[in-house]
Amino acid sequence: MKGKATKNPIFAFTTWIRRQPPKMKAFLATISGMAALLFLRMVVEDHNNLFVAAEAVHALGTFVLIYKLTKEKACAGLSLKSQELTAIFLAVRLYCSFVMEYDMHTLLDTATLGTTLWIIYMIRFKLRSTYMHDKDNLGIHYVVIPCAVLSLFIHPTTSHLLFNRICWAFCVYLEAISVLPQLRLMQNIQIIEPFTAHYVFALGVARFFSCAHWIIQVFDTRGRLLTALGYGLWPCFVLLSEIVQTSILADFCYYYVKNILGGQLVVRLPSAVV
Repeated sequence: MKGKATKNPIFAFTTWIRRQPPKMKAFLATISGMAALLFLRMVVEDHNNLFVAAEAVHALGTFVLIYKLTKEKACAGLSLKSQELTAIFLAVRLYCSFVMEYDMHTLLDTATLGTTLWIIYMIRFKLRSTYMHDKDNLGIHYVVIPCAVLSLFIHPTTSHLLFNRICWAFCVYLEAISVLPQLRLMQNIQIIEPFTAHYVFALGVARFFSCAHWIIQVFDTRGRLLTALGYGLWPCFVLLSEIVQTSILADFCYYYVKNILGGQLVVRLPSAVV
């Protein structure tokens, strides 16, 4: 069995990756990301479809989560705190959408907020006995407070009310790191059951599509998109937030793909992940 495993090209490749020093891993990840962006830029004609794809994949992940909660009647492996953070940034973004720029994404956010609140209700009340409270131990204040402070200093420079601009910056920053409690929980348990793994992987793919949309748009407009967002540090921080969202989930997505291609439905994480 061991001889067959070593002949498996996927096993050999992942083994080679693990043996590389951190700088080489970072270099390979950068090259892979650039290649993926170039591929999407050539294949996708209307780059706005990348944002639609991001929303669709996120919705698919949410449906997987709903299926898990309704069919398995258990929420083990899910972070209530990540869901609460998601509800917070969606609620703030909805407020900003109504007072600043109402569009079709407002409807999508409304639907997503509704399903997120339902998930919170199920975890907090209906399935509380299966909730891993002791493993979901990353305090929300460690995520919310830094985002709130940063939004006070770095926010859009548009003509909208200052409070609304601060709220918009806050939801952008909070969205970027709202998944941290979920990743912390998975790091604590290290063995992730399939439905939770599918959900988090869907988040990773959605974040990548969203990040790709922004980066490609910046190149297509030759930087004019950034100036349209305002001046100062805000445009750079918007783009940085998209990159951070993708980077946070990249490590998990690597182990997810590795386990799935290896025929393992349960994702196993080393303690160093996250």
